[in-house]
Amino acid sequence: MPHRVLVVDDEKLIVKGIKYSLEQDEMIVDVAYDGEDALSLVRQNQYNLVLLDVMLPKLTGLEVCQQIREFSQVPIIMVTAKGEDMDKIMGLEFGADDYITKPFNVLELKARIRAILRRSAKKEDQVKGSRIRVRDLEIDHESKRVFVEGREANLTAKEFDLLELFSQNPGKVYSREALLNTVWGFDFPGDVRTVDVHVRRLREKIEKNPSDPNYINTKWGVGYYFN
Repeated sequence: MPHRVLVVDDEKLIVKGIKYSLEQDEMIVDVAYDGEDALSLVRQNQYNLVLLDVMLPKLTGLEVCQQIREFSQVPIIMVTAKGEDMDKIMGLEFGADDYITKPFNVLELKARIRAILRRSAKKEDQVKGSRIRVRDLEIDHESKRVFVEGREANLTAKEFDLLELFSQNPGKVYSREALLNTVWGFDFPGDVRTVDVHVRRLREKIEKNPSDPNYINTKWGVGYYFN
């Protein structure tokens, strides 16, 4: 089955170029020019990936990303004309899977899309139908839902990816660099601070006492591990 992608940008010429290029790779491409239409399309359709510009009419790309994460874990690449590190971290905090800055080379964009689609397909093949329970924590890999003492914890896509990796490799210590490369990918433009931010947020959602964690522990000077 061909991959289905949603491209969201209010610059119609850019959308036209991206749509044409992706269709050459036999992808099905839908388009939206504002945040409200984008959100509506994601609710109505099953996409393999969303390419989402930050600066949009009606709802910003970050607002759209945040609302999508309330009901879907579809991979999202944020696009922006800004290049500050804080913007990149902020975009990922809202649940994005990757970040690319305008102006970009369409070949680089296509490479990033293919990489995310490969990781997504591989992960689905590995964990489909599997379920892990560790003490009061339950992780459903198929539905990408996490429950703590029976109550659902609302994780972002990257928080879930981190927890999934940790829980499938208990006791293994991951350095921040290893986590960045494994979960975000070698071509991710951010730095190891992104890992610390996500681990802290994840602990806040699954630990009774985030300052004295039971699940995600720190090996000082080395990295993080799942207990």
